Amino acid sequence: MKNPTTVLVVFNRIQLWLLGIITGLITIHLTLTSRAKDSSLLGTSALFWIAACYLIWQKRDELNLESRIFSSIWGMAIVAFILLKSTSISGYDPFLRLFPLMSCLGMAMLASGFKGLKQYWQELLILCFLVPSPGALSLLFDISKITAKFATALLWYAGFEVHRQGVYVYLQTGGIEVYSGCSGIETMLHLLGLAVIFLLTFPTTRFEKFLLPIVASLIAFIVNGIRVAILAILAANPESLEYWHKGEGSLIFSMICVAILGLFCFFLLRQGEDEDYDSVEL
Repeated sequence: MKNPTTVLVVFNRIQLWLLGIITGLITIHLTLTSRAKDSSLLGTSALFWIAACYLIWQKRDELNLESRIFSSIWGMAIVAFILLKSTSISGYDPFLRLFPLMSCLGMAMLASGFKGLKQYWQELLILCFLVPSPGALSLLFDISKITAKFATALLWYAGFEVHRQGVYVYLQTGGIEVYSGCSGIETMLHLLGLAVIFLLTFPTTRFEKFLLPIVASLIAFIVNGIRVAILAILAANPESLEYWHKGEGSLIFSMICVAILGLFCFFLLRQGEDEDYDSVEL
């Protein structure tokens, strides 16, 4: 019969090995992403990694860490492939978006095998939002014309003499083209991921689970539409246009989206607390 102390030591060693491997994978991914000079992807990746790690930490005592040889070999093969692929990445590479999901899948198989994958469905779901490329999504769901129409309406209601032709928005001082990259798909995807993180982290009702993704998408679309309208106004000033289009100014609108969504989530939490308080009083 095995000594319980020996079993505990072996179990702790397994946890330490798993912790060391995933920490190394996260470090490699964030380092490669920072070298790609994609601040949006870097920030989103860091946030989603933190959320996934937090969820695992919350249920660490409930996880079943038993993996058979076959599933362990598959897990090690996935991790080995990731490490091998990482050596050939010098700048931006589409694999950087798949890296976190594959890492989580490989580690889950190493830790708990095929049967234990369902324990990590929340973390896998969160990291899935990093996989789609905004450019590829824009080809499948091109909402450029809708964004151009919305921006044109905003400018018209604001008193500007504006007209639209397809994805082109024209003012007296100049015009802009609302191409797929400016349609708001990337921001919508980012906010949907944040909404999923909130829904998985905090207790919510069925209605809130249905409502929050819709609100997140609307926030992203509306704020991006306002951004496009401002860019049309700044079309006559190339320096200002460049700053708000591709420079640091573009990040401000992303921060505004996140802040508005954060306030809405805070409202949902407060509403839930008030309902619990009322039910306790009754």
